Amino acid sequence: MKYLKQSALLIASAVFLMSCFDQNKKNQAAPSVKPETKSKKHWPNGAQLVISVSMQFETGGQPEGAESPFSGTPLPKGQPDLPAESWYRYGANEGIYRMLDLWKKYDIKVTSHVVGTAAEKYPDVAKAIAAGGHEIAGHGIAWDNQWNKNYADELRFVKDGVDVVEKITGQKAVGYNCNWLRRSPNTLKVLQELGFLYHIDDLSRDEPFITKVSGKNFVVMPYTLRNNDIVNIEGKHWSPDQFLNQLKFEFDRLYEEGSSKRRMMSISFHDRIGGTPAMVHAMEEFIQYTKEKQGVVFMRKDDIAKMVLNDPETPVDNSEEKYNN
Repeated sequence: MKYLKQSALLIASAVFLMSCFDQNKKNQAAPSVKPETKSKKHWPNGAQLVISVSMQFETGGQPEGAESPFSGTPLPKGQPDLPAESWYRYGANEGIYRMLDLWKKYDIKVTSHVVGTAAEKYPDVAKAIAAGGHEIAGHGIAWDNQWNKNYADELRFVKDGVDVVEKITGQKAVGYNCNWLRRSPNTLKVLQELGFLYHIDDLSRDEPFITKVSGKNFVVMPYTLRNNDIVNIEGKHWSPDQFLNQLKFEFDRLYEEGSSKRRMMSISFHDRIGGTPAMVHAMEEFIQYTKEKQGVVFMRKDDIAKMVLNDPETPVDNSEEKYNN
């Protein structure tokens, strides 16, 4: 009887030790889960990533000999390059309208930088952009340099473009883009004098920031060369699917970063390039791709600038202070 009791005690002890060992293995296999905490939002509207699309309307504003698929073999000065001119007309006849259909389909509002003489030559196109609820932004009276103009000439060049486009569309521009971004040391002071809110001729960040111009806040909405059709499709001869992959790669990285910091993705289309069937097809596929994620918002640049202008989390960068005061 004594041995039976001892055996029962040993068996019970073994069972107890085995159960402790099993529980310890379970604890190791399933690490403890921390209580879920609400992630901080870095945009005032709660977005994780803001996407801003530029749709440049330039057809009719280009000078003689402007860049085109025929630029490699230019004709003598004064000789009209009729195929090149027809290539530009594609932007007004087809490109803008095809892009407008895409934005309408997905209820996306974009920013269109409009050259003054383009709006004069194709007023119905400019009106259609405005009627779609898109931002009409400044792009000069003509496709011409600003970097070499004095203050008075540059101010007149900008103002003439704004006035012409406002008369046609009913919208007064508050955002600006120079020809090929090449502004002068006076450009921001000119824009501030004319009541502009922001400009895009900067490549230094992946988020909007504030710079001081004559002691006052001015918004900088960084542009893009990476996600730009004129750079990659025309300049590097990418195919639309290569451009699409670029957009997806850029989106994936910025979206991930957007969980811990403010991120903005900029995309640029030009009427005669981004408005082709294959490019619009690629952009539609990209839009559908972005819809797989939460917290992605497409916005006009003026609305973004208004949102960040007085937000304390917006960075202040006065790297160009010597030109702006």
